[in-house]
Amino acid sequence: MNSTARQRAPSPRRRLPLLQRQPLPPAPRIVAGLALLVAVGTLLLLLPISGGRRPLAWNEALFTAVSALTVTGLSTITVSRDLSWFGQVVLLLGIQIGGVGFMVLTVVILRLLGRRIRLTERLALSDSLGLLSPAAIVALTRRVLTTVLLIEGLGALLLYLHWRGDPRLSEGPALFFALFHAVSAFCNAGFDLFTGTPGFADGIPRDNLSLAILGSLIFIGGLGIPVIADLLTYYRERRLSLHTRITLLVVSFLVISGMLGFWVAEIRPGGTLASEHPFRALLICLFQSVSARTAGFAGIARFEELTAPSQLLMTVLMFIGCPPASMGGGITTGTFAVMTISLWSYARGLPTAQFGGRSLAVGTSRKAAAVLTIGLFVASLASWLLAMTHRVPLELVVFEVVSAFATCGLSLGMTGELNLFGQLVICLVMFWGRLGALTIIVAIAGQPGRPQPLQYPEEQILIG
Repeated sequence: MNSTARQRAPSPRRRLPLLQRQPLPPAPRIVAGLALLVAVGTLLLLLPISGGRRPLAWNEALFTAVSALTVTGLSTITVSRDLSWFGQVVLLLGIQIGGVGFMVLTVVILRLLGRRIRLTERLALSDSLGLLSPAAIVALTRRVLTTVLLIEGLGALLLYLHWRGDPRLSEGPALFFALFHAVSAFCNAGFDLFTGTPGFADGIPRDNLSLAILGSLIFIGGLGIPVIADLLTYYRERRLSLHTRITLLVVSFLVISGMLGFWVAEIRPGGTLASEHPFRALLICLFQSVSARTAGFAGIARFEELTAPSQLLMTVLMFIGCPPASMGGGITTGTFAVMTISLWSYARGLPTAQFGGRSLAVGTSRKAAAVLTIGLFVASLASWLLAMTHRVPLELVVFEVVSAFATCGLSLGMTGELNLFGQLVICLVMFWGRLGALTIIVAIAGQPGRPQPLQYPEEQILIG
């Protein structure tokens, strides 16, 4: 090699910075981004100006920040009393960022600054929204953000017009309450300002119109971004994707079956709705069925007195959760649908999982099985840890863990009884539930699908 070639050859010291500039893959970037937001939210809630009657302790601030940014709603504090107006605004912003997705806001900020969106950022945003392809992701982000703000604004207006005549709320609080609960409902967060407010001993208003507005916001927010985008373009495309059709079918089944299940269980003598008119009880059960899968608002006033059948039904609904790329959590209706379709196709002797004239990709069934398995493992491990460290009935432990895992926020009264270790466990479960099993596993283990250098011989094992 001549001297010229030696001069052009890059040295190891010059190559190292190039390797260090490699951007983080999408999954670790999403995990790190949410962790950073939790740290910022915790610091803001620790400020003396954020506290109501007193400054928050560090564990209270951390738990509240995680619950807001994962749009869960579980809380160790009473928001109306323990947070000042500034603290409530911080909480509201945390809910909005957690619901819309911090990657969406990142793209919007970059565009406002005039920066181009790189491929890695498009991939991270695609993973954050649960989309299959990063194509036209920036245009979709703008439409998603505009749609979210319009729906929340309309919901806030309707709630304000309805609540402003309430003598227990003055004009200013009525407006802020309407905005806060519209965002909390659409983002499926479950935080409310009525609990602890004088005159509202039972929490949120449960009149028919309030339940209808809040329930509609929860339902729309729980459909998922791909479904909302599909419905918005239906007038032009005149077709719905297979994902949208399956989602609408599964969501309708879960809402109706949940409503009927709650109604049958709670309308009986001794149930929480035994004194209600049957049709009024049916409306409450419809709201509770919509809210149970992710939102965290208790439509039933005596929620902690739910009968055992309702507790079991609600645990199942929470564990299934909402559609992918929605404001909710759980294993998602997509996983539930794929596993059901695969089971039915196997029972019929079909070579592949088939639905609606389409065959599901083999990798889809494997991902669904992985999500279900990991979800059961995380919920079981967290339940065991809490059962070991808390002297409470097992059904309360399981309910609390599944509520955190599904980022639902409903509780049978155990949240306030959690010790420091229990609060940290629930924080981790909420964090896991918001990001999803596959995102965290990929962030830890690296990208799947790498070519295997060896192929091992096939062998059967006994199942069933």
